[in-house]
Amino acid sequence: MDQGVPAVDLERVDLSCKVNNTEHQTDLNGVTRLIVRRGQPFTIILHLRPSAALNNGLNIRLIATTGPAPSEEADTAVKFGLSKVISKVRWSATAEVTSENTVALTVCSNPNAPIGLYQLTLDQAGGVSLGQFVLLFNPWCKRDSVYLVNEAERQEYVLSQDGLIYRGKPKRITVLPWTFGQFEPDMLDICLKILDKSLQHLQDPAQDCSDRRSPVYVSRVISAMINSQDDKGVLVGNWSGDYTDGVRPTAWKDSCSILRQWYNQNCTAVEYGQCWVFAAVACTVSRALGIPCRVVTNYGSAHDTNSNLLIERYYDEFAEDLGDDSIWNFHVWVESWMTRPDLKLGYEGWQASDPTPQEKSEDVYCCGPVPVRAIKEGDLSVKFDAPFVFAEVNADVVEYITLRDGRHVKIGGSTTEVGQCISTKAVGSDERENITHLYKYPEGSEEERQVFEKASHQNRLIQNEEEPGVHVKIKLSSNTMVGSDFEVYAQVKNNTDAKKNCRLMFYAQAVTYNGKLGETCGLTELAEMNLAPTEGGKATLQLLYSEYGKAITQDRMIKLAALLVDVETKEFYRATKTLMLDSPSITILVEGEPKVGKTLLVKALLVNPLPEALENCVFSLHGANLTDGAPITKEVGTVGPEESTIAELEFTPKATGIRKLVIDFSSDKLSNIQDFENIVIEE
Repeated sequence: MDQGVPAVDLERVDLSCKVNNTEHQTDLNGVTRLIVRRGQPFTIILHLRPSAALNNGLNIRLIATTGPAPSEEADTAVKFGLSKVISKVRWSATAEVTSENTVALTVCSNPNAPIGLYQLTLDQAGGVSLGQFVLLFNPWCKRDSVYLVNEAERQEYVLSQDGLIYRGKPKRITVLPWTFGQFEPDMLDICLKILDKSLQHLQDPAQDCSDRRSPVYVSRVISAMINSQDDKGVLVGNWSGDYTDGVRPTAWKDSCSILRQWYNQNCTAVEYGQCWVFAAVACTVSRALGIPCRVVTNYGSAHDTNSNLLIERYYDEFAEDLGDDSIWNFHVWVESWMTRPDLKLGYEGWQASDPTPQEKSEDVYCCGPVPVRAIKEGDLSVKFDAPFVFAEVNADVVEYITLRDGRHVKIGGSTTEVGQCISTKAVGSDERENITHLYKYPEGSEEERQVFEKASHQNRLIQNEEEPGVHVKIKLSSNTMVGSDFEVYAQVKNNTDAKKNCRLMFYAQAVTYNGKLGETCGLTELAEMNLAPTEGGKATLQLLYSEYGKAITQDRMIKLAALLVDVETKEFYRATKTLMLDSPSITILVEGEPKVGKTLLVKALLVNPLPEALENCVFSLHGANLTDGAPITKEVGTVGPEESTIAELEFTPKATGIRKLVIDFSSDKLSNIQDFENIVIEE
């Protein structure tokens, strides 16, 4: 702080709520509190005491904080001073003296700041409060990740408080008018309370408030909190037909009555909802927080319970459906507009989220957001829940009859039944917009079948916990005893949807424990490996003792490396593994009564695993309080190939207690072999 400029002598603050809220498109929330959007300036008026002197300039530093534990590291606390101009990428402020005792203070948030309730403070004299404001996502700001370029779409997907939800059947679509009411009294506070009641906030409130900078994160929280399966969510789902202890899902016509009831009954779930109710309430919360959102209906919507992209219908001989998979006449979810910095380019735009509790995602009943574009292209590897949403709009149907003897006989199926007439309200009118083309290529087209095969391929990888792409792994045989001849394997898997022509080099080198490479002791090459999609291949490398025995050190380590080259793309794939050869064990037999001062006999037995003789063979015995500080040794001379040798050694214990008797074996070709036996020495 500049010591030459006095602190601000503040009398009162005018937050100019009416002007600011109108400029920020939040005036429908009311003008009695300050509600602004990210990355857009707002101006408040500081009224100074008459004695305040402004001729020496202004000394203003500000602190903006949000959440229960604000910190600069988490971007939930930020300190900033006055600038000459407002920044477009960070928190900033400018000041203009408008009269003798008033200052117009203009503040602009970072367009990536966490949303929520903020406290704005003058950084002087322990902090002087300037007031509170609510910060929302901003579809009007180009640097905000929810930026929507078209004004008509912003009016429809952010500001419109009512809409139409489609139900019925493809040939008889019915329309349900719905009041979203995101700007009704108390709605914004209730929507912020929903975030505060989430599992994420209860587990780590500081991190949750920091993560609220991301509409991807917030949308996922909303998806989980609109249902009440895992948390203090808003709605209880009920498809039983018995609603005597609650409200029939078909009786609801607006979101506000549901949200107010949840809030007024101490955040206890409201009974009851079905898919269109869950989706409508999620749309209200999203729009209230500034995320562009629309309600979408999918006709012939599949519920794939076993994640195989197939709806498998099993009937008995009386046509009773025995299966778990199902196809709903219609199903309703929401789409939210945002960028996806966590994914590759091209997946920005509409993201599907489904708040109806159907299947768990990361152990919680929620679904999405997932890029609609990824669903159309069959890219099931992207976050979140792409396989489930893909199946909802594009699963194939297979029908079986289950005979009395338990056999299943295929009787029919369809590739077109699922995912029809995907609909949402049109922008600026009450017309229905068919957006099926955003989710899938035309049914029966070559592109549609190609996408389904691609999705099926990726889904198999996901279910098997395999990564897409080309992979090479090294596998070992069960017997890797030093001295033996054995095989190791390079396994190649083509987890792509294209044929691959590859070359493979697989080799072995001696290596020390500190990574120093020695001589090559094995090599094989495959000049050509033609791998069809999802197909694997294997190369075998035989490691012969006659080769590796001359190369290895006493560490008995071999480094294996496989290098795979795509002949067409020239891409390289590499796998390595260090193999430590098994060593022979030493059998230890202790004879005599283990007492202090009494001599004991130890017999040590070893079998030579090598196909050649060992020279200069020596056994050594050592252990604390078992010898006189020096090892006791026994030379056994030469041990022939695969022959056994035995040494007898004597020692006299010096102290009581549990002692570790260690036997070491060394020779010209095999050393660093140890084994031990725990013995209890008594008085």
